[in-house]
Parts: sequence; structure tokens; C-alpha cells
Amino acid sequence: MGQQPNTAERPLRADARDNRNRILAAAAEVFVEQGPAAPLEDISRRAGTGIATLYRRFPDRQALTRAVALDALQRTADEARLARDEEPSAFAALVRYMHRVLDIRIGAVFPVLLNEIPFDDAEVAAVRDGGVAVMQELVATAQEDGDLRDDVTHADIGMLLVRLSRPLPGPIPRDLAEQVAHRHLDLLIDGLRAAASAGRPEALGGPALTFGDLRSMGDEKASAND
Repeated sequence: MGQQPNTAERPLRADARDNRNRILAAAAEVFVEQGPAAPLEDISRRAGTGIATLYRRFPDRQALTRAVALDALQRTADEARLARDEEPSAFAALVRYMHRVLDIRIGAVFPVLLNEIPFDDAEVAAVRDGGVAVMQELVATAQEDGDLRDDVTHADIGMLLVRLSRPLPGPIPRDLAEQVAHRHLDLLIDGLRAAASAGRPEALGGPALTFGDLRSMGDEKASAND
């Protein structure tokens, strides 16, 4: 699959930019709720725009899903860089980043769109890899500082965020579920700290997966589906 045109690079009027952002936000929500085959009319309705406005910005479903994925990746990478540059320590940057990522909801969006995202797209790959590099830097620095336990990997943090981002079952309102996710993240952050505490296991069970491990699993799955 080749690289798709990047409409985000074209200068947009304020109203057009607002429409685009509302469509992307609505699409992310609807895809999480209904899956990648959700009716585009539901997305335009959620965004408060007409279906014609959606098609002007995104000519087909593939263009929309690509834009949703790229937007989530870019916002996540931006948050990682801002946290790295503005926080007093790498561990503080990781904590800030994790809470921001819960708000972006990339951990809920990506599992739903995983088979729809064109990872061979040069722009998508560049944004993803740039964000991963910052996160790997933060993890390594926090461990060198003695703040993050040595057996935690970047992939551990990413998968924790995916688990916390998924919608909860039952009649729990979304805003309450999001507040609870931040609460549970605060609990998990204590488990990431290097300082030992009573009753904490000396080593984590299970494999210490890396980003490379996750990427190779995706490549194997893609090969099996070909």
C-alpha cells in the first residue's frame, strides 16, 4: 500500500480546520464503539457536520482511518516530546505522558484499527517511530536515574495504557470510566517505581517484551493473512 495524500499539510481555514478536528475526534469515538466498519453517517452526525463535509475532507473510509491513526500517533508523539522537555525528570515525564495518552485514547483506537492502519505508509511509520524513540529514551533515562525499575520496558508501558484505555463493560458512563482509568494509572505508577516496598516482588513475572518483539508479531500476523 503506497503513501496516501496528506491533507493535513494543506493550509486550512479556521472553520475547515475545526470541522476536520471534530470529524477525527468523532471517528475515533465511533470506531472504538462500533469497529472500523462503522457507518460514516454516524461519524458525521457525531461530529455535527454533514456527510458531504466529511467526504470533502476524507474521500473514502481508508483516508479517514489513516487520518485518525496518524492524528493519534502525532498527538501522542508530541506529548512525549513536551513531557521530556518540560518535566524535571524522566520519570515525571513518563507519568505526565501516560496520563495524557489516556486522554488521547490511542490505546483504545489502535487495537480497533490495527488491521486498517497502513504501517508501510512512510508518514505513519515516521511519526510512530519518532514517538517510540522518545519513549525508549525516557525509559532508559528513568532507569539510569534510579527512578524506574530496571525490568520495565517501553512495551510494558504501552500495553498498560492499552489495557486502561479499553471501554469498561456494563452501564458505566464514559466520563466516569475515564476518571477511573486515571485513578488506576496512579495505582500502577507506584508499581513502576524502582524503590522497593514491603510485599513488592523482586522481579516481574512473564516476558519483558520490547517494541521489536511487538513489531515482529505484527509482521508475522500480516504474513499469515497474505
